[in-house]
Amino acid sequence: MMRMGGRIALAAAAGIAAELAGLALIGSAAWLITRAAEQPPLAALSVAIVGVRAFATSKGVFRYGERLTGHDVALRAQATTRERLYQALIPAGPPSQRGADLLSRMVDDTDAVQDLLVRGLLPAVAALVTGITAVVLGLFLLPSAALVLAAGLLVAGVLLPAGVTAVTRRRAALIAPARAELAARVADLLHGAADLAAYGAGDRALAASAGADARLAALERAQARTGAVATCLGVLAQGLTVAGVVLVAQEAGAGSVATAVLALTSLVSFEPLLPMIAAAERMTGVSAALRRLREVRATPPAVAEPVRPAAVPAGPLTVEVEDLVVRHAADRAPALNGVSLTLTPGRRVAIVGPSGAGKSTLLSALMRLVEPESGVIRLSGPDRGDAPGPGTGQAVDLRDLPSDEARRIMTGLTQDPYVFQASFRDNLRLAGPEADEEALAEAVRRARLADWAERTGWDTVLGEDGRTVSGGQLQRLALARALLNDPPVLLLDEPAEALDEETADALMADLLDATRGRTTLLVTHRLRGLEEVDEIVVLENGSVLQRGTHRELVDAPGYYRDLWRSEALVARG
Repeated sequence: MMRMGGRIALAAAAGIAAELAGLALIGSAAWLITRAAEQPPLAALSVAIVGVRAFATSKGVFRYGERLTGHDVALRAQATTRERLYQALIPAGPPSQRGADLLSRMVDDTDAVQDLLVRGLLPAVAALVTGITAVVLGLFLLPSAALVLAAGLLVAGVLLPAGVTAVTRRRAALIAPARAELAARVADLLHGAADLAAYGAGDRALAASAGADARLAALERAQARTGAVATCLGVLAQGLTVAGVVLVAQEAGAGSVATAVLALTSLVSFEPLLPMIAAAERMTGVSAALRRLREVRATPPAVAEPVRPAAVPAGPLTVEVEDLVVRHAADRAPALNGVSLTLTPGRRVAIVGPSGAGKSTLLSALMRLVEPESGVIRLSGPDRGDAPGPGTGQAVDLRDLPSDEARRIMTGLTQDPYVFQASFRDNLRLAGPEADEEALAEAVRRARLADWAERTGWDTVLGEDGRTVSGGQLQRLALARALLNDPPVLLLDEPAEALDEETADALMADLLDATRGRTTLLVTHRLRGLEEVDEIVVLENGSVLQRGTHRELVDAPGYYRDLWRSEALVARG
């Protein structure tokens, strides 16, 4: 396949050929008309007649080729930019930008790559070559007229675009953030409409959105006025240059044929230059957009990828967490402080504790979303007879595996599962793109979502962010995804969060039943049903307070027994 550089060169060559064909068409047509007025023999005009036809046809062909190859290059570059931006976001951890701002960068700012090529680079190259060719032609016909033409082209093609760039640069740097702010305001209105109405804040939110829209509109109007004035000046420079060329030609005593050719070629030579004024206005915005894209791509990844990735041990896998310390910021206390646990094949371990205890941070460390400060997470294959301890047959440090491979091994149901504006089947298939209908149905059945799926239909479109499903259905959909993905180690983060008691109890019961015999790490603040897991680890302030079975912890004084008794009192009403 042709490389991007070759495609750009081909598009540029087609654009140059189209502009030169247009210049030659006008020049040859001007010569033909004025020469024909002198009534020479037809044979003297035959070459010009053929040339006019050839240039007219070739201009259309080259213009089509320029449009085809230019947009092909631009769309490929835009797709590559979006792909690289998306790849930069995957390992970078939680972004500092809001979701609407990221969407603005992903959509609007990446369009800048297309504008850079289609409206900037390729037309500029064609305009430069056309202008130089027109001046060379003028030098051949009448040097003094060529100097007038060169001065006019310099004003329209260099000075005016440079002036537009200087005037609009600062304003253009404000337009992209203003557009992102408006997108964020509108997203807040759409996604938070119910909460805004409940708290009587709808009018304030609408006013804030209207203000953001007004600021963006004012910036864009000012930008458009600058471009319009500069374009008018460019057209004025074109007219004055043509008039100057004609006057110089007449004073020099050039014939009618040479004067007509000089006048019309001078007029046409401005055609590729005048769009450069509008392009200069657009390029200031493109520059700001590309800077915003670089900010995202420059975000350092949350975890370092291994230089020489290790191979994954043969399964079934054992996960050993030993003295793990994770700190989210250097000036903050550790989110995890010396945590250790072991997940042998088929073993289910529950992590409980108050909010902020480090439960979700532990899952993030297992999925290679955060970098441990110290300690180790080790994956091991089946035990060897001569190797003491669990899972010491083929041990590998999790940091020696690519992060994608780590998440393939350990993943599952995370907090706030996302639902896309797509069918129920497509939302489920995210976890298993190659899964057949039987596998999808089995995952839905095990998540106790089969009745709902049959009732609503597999092709029913679910609203963005899960607005059209209940909290319990959303969590069950996420559980079905996790079961369909079928990772060697299943991670479940607060599956019953924000659900009512009855729904939460039913979901936890189904979840514990579905994970029977699977290597599972369950993070939860609910204790009901945990008598079925093999071990319970109690975290508080990032440290392990207690560990043991449900019965052992209920019998021992501490956080677990206190929380168990509190839940029992609530259940009795």
